[in-house]
Amino acid sequence: MSYHRFFAVKQMLAALPLLALMLLAPVPAAQARESFATYPTLSPGYSSIKIFDNQSRFVARILPAKRYWVPIDRIPVFLQKALVAIEDSRFYDHQGIDIRGIARALVKDVVKGRLVEGGSTITQQLIKNKYLTSEKTLDRKVKEGMLAMEYERKYSKKQILEMYFNQIYYGNGAWGIAQAAHLYFDKNPEDLTDAECLLLAGVPKSPALYNPFGKKAPVNQRRALVLKRMLELKMITPKQKQRLTDHPATAIKAGQAPSYVAHIRHKLIERYGSKIIEQGGLDVISAMDLNLQKLAERTLRAGVKKISPKLQGALISLDPNTGDVLAAVGGVDFSKNSYNRAFSAKRQPGSSIKPLIYAAALENGYTSSSILNDTPVAYARGKNRSWKPQNYERKLYGDLSLRQALAYSNNVITVKLLDAIGVPNFLSFAGKMGLSLHGQGLSQALGTEEVTLNELVSAYTPLAAGGSRAEPRTIIRIYERNRSAWTEMPPVITPVLSPATAYVTTQMLRDSMVYGTAKSLKKFSQERPSAGKTGTTDDYRDAWFVGYTPQMVTGVWVGHDKPKPGGKGFTGGAVAAPIWGRFMSSAMAGKPAADFPKPDTVISVSIDPATGYLAAPDCPSKGEEVYALGHEPTEYCPTHGGVPAEPLSPDVPMELPAPDAPIQDQYQQQPAGRDTRQ
Repeated sequence: MSYHRFFAVKQMLAALPLLALMLLAPVPAAQARESFATYPTLSPGYSSIKIFDNQSRFVARILPAKRYWVPIDRIPVFLQKALVAIEDSRFYDHQGIDIRGIARALVKDVVKGRLVEGGSTITQQLIKNKYLTSEKTLDRKVKEGMLAMEYERKYSKKQILEMYFNQIYYGNGAWGIAQAAHLYFDKNPEDLTDAECLLLAGVPKSPALYNPFGKKAPVNQRRALVLKRMLELKMITPKQKQRLTDHPATAIKAGQAPSYVAHIRHKLIERYGSKIIEQGGLDVISAMDLNLQKLAERTLRAGVKKISPKLQGALISLDPNTGDVLAAVGGVDFSKNSYNRAFSAKRQPGSSIKPLIYAAALENGYTSSSILNDTPVAYARGKNRSWKPQNYERKLYGDLSLRQALAYSNNVITVKLLDAIGVPNFLSFAGKMGLSLHGQGLSQALGTEEVTLNELVSAYTPLAAGGSRAEPRTIIRIYERNRSAWTEMPPVITPVLSPATAYVTTQMLRDSMVYGTAKSLKKFSQERPSAGKTGTTDDYRDAWFVGYTPQMVTGVWVGHDKPKPGGKGFTGGAVAAPIWGRFMSSAMAGKPAADFPKPDTVISVSIDPATGYLAAPDCPSKGEEVYALGHEPTEYCPTHGGVPAEPLSPDVPMELPAPDAPIQDQYQQQPAGRDTRQ
C-alpha cells in the first residue's frame, strides 16, 4: 500500500469513533417555529417578461434579478420524491448523517486512496451550501456532520427539504428552485410537470454537467438514473417509468440577442421603474429583426476577431424612416463582457462627424461645387497659443470642391468650413439631427467630442430619409397581461433639414464609397445606391463607418475598451467599412435596389468640376452636379470659353484667413492622398 493510501485510510478510520458518537446522540423530532425563509416569498401569479421581434418571433425572456423563497407546499411532491431517490434515499430514516452512506463512501475512498466520495445526506449538502466550503477534508466533513445533526434536532424533515430546494445551485446562475423553474421552464415551481421535475432532481449532483441546458447525453443519463432509483424505491410504477421515458421534458430555449435584450430591459425600467423586472407579466414586441440581429452578431464577431482577438466592436442598424432599431450588438461576446458599446460607450467619432458639418454648410448657402483651398491656417487658442490643423501626412491639394473635400475627408477644408458657418450654428444644427454636442472649439470639425454609436447613427437618419429624423425605437408595443391591454409606441418623426440638403449631402457621400476613404465598398455602391463616411481618431484609436441605403442606416465601431493606438492602417476605411459591407450585403440580399428619391427642389446641371461654373463647350472635364433649386450656378466657366465672370463663391460670403504656406505645385484635380481621420 502506498504512503498516500495508508495515510488516507488512517484518517478515515480515526474518524469512525467520532461518527459513532454523533450517531448515538439522541435527536428528538422537532419543528422550528420561527421563520427560516431567507428571501421574499415568490408571488404565485408571477410570469416572466417575454421579448419578441418585429415579426412576433420569440427572442428571449427577462427574469427577476432577485432570489425568491418557495414554501414546501408549492414544490411538487414528485420533485421531492425524485430528489430523495437520487440524492438521499434514507432521508426520512437517518438523523442528519447516514452510516450506510458513510460506510459505502469510505470503501470507495480507501480504494482510491483519497477522499472522493462524500456520502453526504440532503441535510449535509444543505449545511455545506449554507455554511461551509467544498473542500474535501476530514475536518470539513466532521463539522458538516455535527451541524447536520444539529439541524435535524431543530428542524423537521419537511423544513429541511424546503430549505434545500431554496438554497441549492441549479446551474447557469440559478440559485434555488424558483430561479431554476423560471430559467429552464418559464414556470413557477408548483406548475412543473413530472418530466420537468425529473430533470431538475438530477441537477444538484453536478449543476454544470446535468442542468437542462447542458449536453444531451449526460443530462439524459442522469434523468434515466433518477427514474431507475425511483422505480427501485417503488416511488413510481414500471408503467409510469415507461411513460416518463417516452415523453421527456424539454427546457425552454436559451435567450437570444443579449445586447439588444439588455437595452430593452433598461428601457422598461425607464418606463415602469425597477420594480417591473420583479413583477414581470409583459409581452414586448421589439423593433428587432431577429434574422438581422443574428447576422449582425456573427458578422461583427468574425470581422473583429479577424483583425485581433483583443479588440472590441459594436454594430447598430436602423430603419431611417421609422427609427426602428433592427439590430444592435454591443460587443463581440456578451457572455464574456456584457458592456453595451452600441448604446453606452462614448468615443470620439473622428471624421464620421463631417457629413453633419457639410450638411450644415449646405443649409447655409454653400453648394457641393463650392471651392475651398486646403492651405493650412493657424487659429488662435488664447495665451499666445495657436492650432494649425493638418491633412493626412501634411499633404496639400490646393483648391477642392466640397464634394471632393468630403470624399477625401480633408481636415483643413472641414475646419475652414466650420469656422465660416460658426461653431454655435453647427452645434444647433447637430442638436436638431439628434446629436447633442457642447464643445465650442473648431476641433469639432475633427470629431473630438465623444458620442455613442447609437447617437451617431441616429444623426445620419435624416440624410437617408429626406430630411426627417426618426427617434431610435427599440419597442413597438407592450402587452400587460394582468390588464389585458396593449400600449403602442408609435414612431416619433420630426423634419430637421430640407429634403434638398439631405439629397445633396447623400450624393456627396456616395463619392466616399466610389473613390474616397471608403472605396473598398465601391462594388457594393455600384450594386445598390448607398452613401457613407469613415472615421478614424488620433493615433488610430477608434475606427468607424456609418453608411446607408434608402432602407437602412448601419454604423460600425471597432477599438479597444481602454483606448490605445491600433497602429497605422487601423482606419475606418480599412477596419470598420469591410464589416459594414459584409453585413449590409447579406442584410440587403433579396431586397430591391431602391434609389434615394430626388426631391422636386433639387436640380441637376452640367458643370466644370474644377471651377464650379456651368460647363462651357471647351471645358476639358464636365460632370453632372446636384443643387438645391435656386443655388445652382448661372454663369458659364470663364476659364474655358464662357463669359468672363467673378470666381464662384458661396451664396453666404465667407472670409478665410490668409494662407501662411504656399500651395504645392503638384496639385492635382483628383487627389490621391487620404486624411488621417478618414
